[in-house]
Amino acid sequence: MRTVFDPARVDPGRFYSVLTASVVPRPIAWVSTLSADGVPNLAPYSFFTVSSSSPPVVQFTSVTRKDSLRNVEETGEFVINLATESLVDEVNASSAPYRPGTDEFATLGIASEPSERVRPRRVAAAPVAIECTLRRVIEVGNSFVVMGDVLAVAVRPEMLADDGLPEFAKIAPLSRLGRDEWGMTPPVRRIERPGRPD
Repeated sequence: MRTVFDPARVDPGRFYSVLTASVVPRPIAWVSTLSADGVPNLAPYSFFTVSSSSPPVVQFTSVTRKDSLRNVEETGEFVINLATESLVDEVNASSAPYRPGTDEFATLGIASEPSERVRPRRVAAAPVAIECTLRRVIEVGNSFVVMGDVLAVAVRPEMLADDGLPEFAKIAPLSRLGRDEWGMTPPVRRIERPGRPD
């Protein structure tokens, strides 16, 4: 017999833990933004994926209203920096509930660099940075889905494979699991996608 968790009967905080321990691994959007006053902000979000390939749109979800969301709404711009194994301590440290107006780049000593198409700066050590403008924010319960039109994907050249695409093993992406668990780069198996059945 299975253990069944009914959201109508389980405390919301406990059900959040059930969901995040079940939907694993989750890639991390390390989101850099600027406030309307020009103060940088950097925070990780593990509810992150691609929304559309044409036009290219990505999304992350802010559970409750946080600085990143306010900044995106005020300025219309953000950068999703891919979090990697080598940056796990910095990513985790940037998840602390800092006071509004805190510059996590400066506070944590995280190096940044100018972006190509938007004002928020990129994480210099991130292998891939996705520069976006706000498409829309969708409120869903206690959360806010932030969808961004992709203006540029900036990849460090050493992260590219022979085919010119980012290489998974070189990127070494970090992921979130349940509880206080983090996922490191898993082994990769290559399988060709099947063709149309006759």
